[in-house]
Amino acid sequence: MNEIEKYVQEKLFELQDEKYRDFHAALMPTVDKETVIGVRSPQLKKFAKEFFKSGDYESFLKILPHKYYEENNVHAALIGFEKDYGKAIKLLDEFLPFVDNWATCDMMRISVFKKHLPELYSKIPEWLGSDNPYTVRFGIKMLMDFFLGENFTAECAERVCSISREEYYVKMMVAWYFATALAKNYNEIIPYIESKRLEKQTHNKAIQKAIESYRITDEQKSYQGRNCMIKNNGIFQ
Repeated sequence: MNEIEKYVQEKLFELQDEKYRDFHAALMPTVDKETVIGVRSPQLKKFAKEFFKSGDYESFLKILPHKYYEENNVHAALIGFEKDYGKAIKLLDEFLPFVDNWATCDMMRISVFKKHLPELYSKIPEWLGSDNPYTVRFGIKMLMDFFLGENFTAECAERVCSISREEYYVKMMVAWYFATALAKNYNEIIPYIESKRLEKQTHNKAIQKAIESYRITDEQKSYQGRNCMIKNNGIFQ
């Protein structure tokens, strides 16, 4: 263990909450509980931000794989602070193969992507075609984060709809994408639901998430389309 790795681990253990560790580890069946320290997200992000500002983080990003789940989350947060698009992509390509859970995948927020949407859109198919299910999940999340609303095109939805993977956490991200898309691009997305384009489990989960969403109006939830009705479970397969 080098000095920077030791420093990060010591800082994380100073923030440890064992009850939270037990709770959070139970939500991540793909992660060995022994690798979970138990640091609440706000505290971890605060540490990561301070670590980034110190300028001493670069060597930490070269240490892969990490031992602890929270080290991965610090790594993810540090990439999110990167201001250079090309460097952020390089760091992601090095890191994503080691992501082994939904929580680390979903916490990544790379703000510089907002300024490079065409380049990002060209990169996403590479992630969607990865063998690693969490890299695929990340690619779907990028389409959800940056290419809904005014940036939506039918090609985006088709890309997600065409993903055929058996991994649960990929299916659930597809469902999350379509539920969010219903909130932001309802008229363009409802045909996918009406025609039941999604795999059964994914279709049903997307509808469940849509029904639970505060961003979808009651009128939209009660909409009756071709052979379907969102409310009262009429649209479920």
